[in-house]
Parts: sequence; structure tokens; C-alpha cells
Amino acid sequence: MATIHDLVLAHIDNKPAFYARIEEIMPDVKAGWWKVKLLVLTVPLQTYTWILDDSQVNGAPFTMGDTPIMLEKVVSPEPPLKPLSSVGKGSKASRKGGNVVSLFDRKKP
Repeated sequence: MATIHDLVLAHIDNKPAFYARIEEIMPDVKAGWWKVKLLVLTVPLQTYTWILDDSQVNGAPFTMGDTPIMLEKVVSPEPPLKPLSSVGKGSKASRKGGNVVSLFDRKKP
């Protein structure tokens, strides 16, 4: 189930259209429906608020003005990284993925 702070891929007219982050999910006045605020990851950033039911938030296809739309939750292909507090402490686990290079320590031209 997609929820607040999840990334989704919006498919419009059966084609991937844009990525967005779910910012808020608030109940609508109609029972079983939600106001879903999306931060659309385009340049410039935009926000849309769509009124959707549970199944639509969870990926069921729907239409807007006869245009097919679907939200697909995006799942990272990589496992979550360790918190930054554990990076660079010298443990084998922190060195496993390669070298950590500090951007603050690099030389300026």
C-alpha cells in the first residue's frame, strides 16, 4: 500500500508519465475517498491533489476525463543504506561497499 512519503510512478494513458512523492493523505468529505497530495518531481516542482479511493491509491487503474491513470508504488532496487552515523567508523561492514570520500575533504582547484 502506498502511503505518505512513498514514491509513485504515475501512468497516464497506459504510459509512464512522471514520478511523485505522496505528501499527504487526508480524508475527503465522501466516505472511503482520500485527498492525496502529490509532489510531482518535475522541473519546476508541482503539487497535485487528487481525490482517490483506497484501491486507486494502491495501484488500481482509474480514469480522469476518460484518460486511463494508474499509480504504481516505486520500490528501490537497492537495500536501504546504513545510517550515516555508522559510515567511516572503520568496521568491515562500512568498508564492504567501497571507499567513502568526504566532499568536505576534497581539494579545491
